[in-house]
Amino acid sequence: MIPVFDPGLSEDSANYEEDGVWPELRRAEANRFSYKMKQALDSSRAFGAVRIVPDSTASGDLYVLGKIEKSNGVKLALKLRVVDISGKKWLEKTFRYTVPDGFYKNRRNAGKDPYDPLFQEAVAAIIAKLQTRSHADLRDLQDITRLRFAASFNQSEFLEYLKINGDRFSIVSKPADDDPALQRIAAIRVREQLFMDNFQQNYMSFAEQMDESYLKWQEASFTEQKLSAKARKKSFMQAVGGALLLGLSVAAAVQSEDSSNPNVVLATAAIGGVAGAWMLSNSFKSREEAKLHKEAIDELGESLDLELGPQVISFAEETVELTGNVQQQFMQWREFLQRIYAQEAVPNTQL
Repeated sequence: MIPVFDPGLSEDSANYEEDGVWPELRRAEANRFSYKMKQALDSSRAFGAVRIVPDSTASGDLYVLGKIEKSNGVKLALKLRVVDISGKKWLEKTFRYTVPDGFYKNRRNAGKDPYDPLFQEAVAAIIAKLQTRSHADLRDLQDITRLRFAASFNQSEFLEYLKINGDRFSIVSKPADDDPALQRIAAIRVREQLFMDNFQQNYMSFAEQMDESYLKWQEASFTEQKLSAKARKKSFMQAVGGALLLGLSVAAAVQSEDSSNPNVVLATAAIGGVAGAWMLSNSFKSREEAKLHKEAIDELGESLDLELGPQVISFAEETVELTGNVQQQFMQWREFLQRIYAQEAVPNTQL
């Protein structure tokens, strides 16, 4: 399971500009990077069904939790924590990647996401941890997943099969495969998996819709970052040079009274003053141009958001209409399943 990544936004919105973060784009990246991780895991063929889910309350054997620490078109830093359903941590690491200077000069990279190597590195690290687990360990994880899901509907009946120590879970015993309550839960779990499978199309569509705009933003931001670095250096040198020339012009004017040729010295002072003022003006102009360029790039992300329309779903002769975003619909779906289970658990009694 891949809960949608944490966008890594500060709780204080006043820090966004200082941190160089645009919140709307970062939230879109949280969805995009979650899908990129799913694609990389799917491509490895080392795992079963890989699903993006709204949060970690969804049921699964293994969770890949991510937080964006930095993303500016040049550098990406993604903190990943991989934990299984028993509560055991497999991996916790911040993966960092810097786009090579020549990436966009290579025609073979046309249409490619420059961040791809980071996701490939992360998947390789997860697979390395997977290979250290025995088949028995992995079977136990599947059983714990099944029992924890069942306990979320009926704690009194299913928690007795689990030992809980803080945030760690282990199996004490297992119910019979033909246990009626377990079979009802199994049917509900299949429906939840199908429900989440349908959501994968939404995440895929979102990623595809933003793909062209995002790749353009990456390239534009990459260029802007490189130009900004040069502009800052140029601006600094111009400011220093301008201040130096202004200082020299003042000194020249002061010395003019003692000079044998005051007209020449005054001319030198005037030229120095004009040149210094021009360089200072250009330094501020460079900064303003860099700022305007950044604002133009930010506009590329204005339409990036994940929207879902309402949907009507039927199950066990009951119907529910789900509305809102992914997380809201998932919560409504879970509540609906809870009602279905409660109704099925109460036997029909005829007087």
